[in-house]
Amino acid sequence: MSEYLFVAGLETHVELQTKSKIFCSCSTAFGAEPNTHCCPVCTGEPGSLPVINREVLIYAIKAGLATNCKIASVTKMDRKNYVYPDLPKAYQISQFEEPVAVGGYIELDSGKRIRINHIHMEEDAGKLVHENGYTYVDYNRGGVPLIEIVSEPDIASVEEAREYVEKLQLIMRHIGVSDCKMQEGSMRCDVNISVNRKGEPLGTRAEIKNMNSLSFMEKALAYEYRRQCELLDNGERVVQETRRYNEATQTTESMRNKEDAQDYRYFPEPDILSIGIGKDFIEKIKRSLPELPDALRKRFASYGLSDIEIKRLVEYKKIADFYSEAAALSDPKIAANLILGEIFRGMQTEEEKERFDLMFGVKAFAELVTLRAENKINAGIQKKVLQKMLECGGSPKDYLSAEDLAGVDSGAVDRLCAEAVAANERAVKDYLGGKEQALKALLGYVMKATRGKADAAQVEARLKELICK
Repeated sequence: MSEYLFVAGLETHVELQTKSKIFCSCSTAFGAEPNTHCCPVCTGEPGSLPVINREVLIYAIKAGLATNCKIASVTKMDRKNYVYPDLPKAYQISQFEEPVAVGGYIELDSGKRIRINHIHMEEDAGKLVHENGYTYVDYNRGGVPLIEIVSEPDIASVEEAREYVEKLQLIMRHIGVSDCKMQEGSMRCDVNISVNRKGEPLGTRAEIKNMNSLSFMEKALAYEYRRQCELLDNGERVVQETRRYNEATQTTESMRNKEDAQDYRYFPEPDILSIGIGKDFIEKIKRSLPELPDALRKRFASYGLSDIEIKRLVEYKKIADFYSEAAALSDPKIAANLILGEIFRGMQTEEEKERFDLMFGVKAFAELVTLRAENKINAGIQKKVLQKMLECGGSPKDYLSAEDLAGVDSGAVDRLCAEAVAANERAVKDYLGGKEQALKALLGYVMKATRGKADAAQVEARLKELICK
C-alpha cells in the first residue's frame, strides 16, 4: 500500500458561540429540552423572514483573519436545496459563490502549509434522535450559526490530518469564536480522501461524514486508505460516494452517492441582501484579535520552556492568558513550574483546566513567584502558601510570617553545611562510594537546623562542593 499516496482534504464545521442563532433571536445554549429553542424562522414556517446576526459575520471574519485568509469585500448567502427530516425548509441557507473568506492556510509544526480554499457561513440543521425503533426530530440546533472551513487536498497522512484539526481547534478557541467541543457537536469534520500512485492524477474521492472525535477520524482515515488501496490492487475502482464511520466495527460503510454542487441547486438567497465589508471594519476586527497560538509558542519558548511545557500552557486559552500575564510580572520559569505542577495537580479534568477558576488573581500569583525568585522564601514555603491561596484566595503575605520572610543568610548555610559534613562521616563515605541517597541525611541535617527555610537545591549544591573538593 505504500506505493499509493494518501490525499485528503477536510471540511470542518465550527459552531459559533454566539448567544442567538444566525437568522433569529432563539438561544443557542446547549442541552435544553428538545424543541424549546426554536421559532417560525428556524423551523421554516411560511411567511417567516431571516435577518442575519451581525455577530456571526464578525466571528467568521475573525476566523478568516486568524487562518491567514483574505476577507471578501462583498459576500452573500445562498440556498442549498436538499430534503431531509432535520431541515424543515427543505433548503439550508449557506454560501457558495461569494464566501466570506478565501485563500488561507494552517502551518503545521513541520513548516508545511495546509491551504484553506475558503470559509463560509451557514445555518446548522436540526438533530435526528433514534430511540426504540422511532426517529424524533429536535430543532433546537436548527439555525445555530456555523462556519465551514474547507481545506485543499494537501493532507498527506493521518498524522497531518490530526495536527491540522488540533491547530484549527486551538485557533478558534483562542480567538473566542467557538469552544470546539467535538463531543457536543460544536466541531465536526467531513473528510474527503483519495489515493493515487505518484505521478498519476488524483484518485476518486470518498467523503466520510460527521467525524465528531479525533480518534474516530484517525481510525476512519486509516481504514478508508487501506480499503481504497485494496480495491485498486484487486483491479476494482473506487466509487465516489458518501460514507459513515461505524464505531462498533471500526470501518467505514456506504451511505449514498456523493453529491456535487449541481445536485444542491444553489441559488442566491432572495430574503437576504448581499453584505459589503469595508476595510476599516476588517481592520477593527483584526486589532481585536488576541495573540495567536503560534505566536504564543514562540514567545514562551524564549522563556526557556520545553515543547511539552509550552503545549500544555497554550492548550487552554485561560491558562495561556494567565501565564502570559504572570510571566510578564515575574520569573517565567518558576511561574510555569507552579502552574503545571501544583495548580494542575488539583485539576483532574479537562473541564477544570478549561475553566481555570482560581481563588486569586495574576498579581497575587506573580508576587508569590517573585518571592521565590528573589530567594525570600524556599520551595517548601512557596508550595504551602500556594495551597492556602488555592483553598482560600488572598495574597502570599496573608499566609507568611516575618520569620518566613526572614530567610537564612548564605554564611549561615555554609556553616551548617560544613557542620553536616563533619558530623556525618559515614554518610559522606557512602555518598563518595556512589550511594546518592546518602546525601539526603546531610541535607536533612541542614534543613532541620534552619527549620526548613533554607533553599534545598542550594544546600544540596553546597554539600556536594564540600564533599568533593
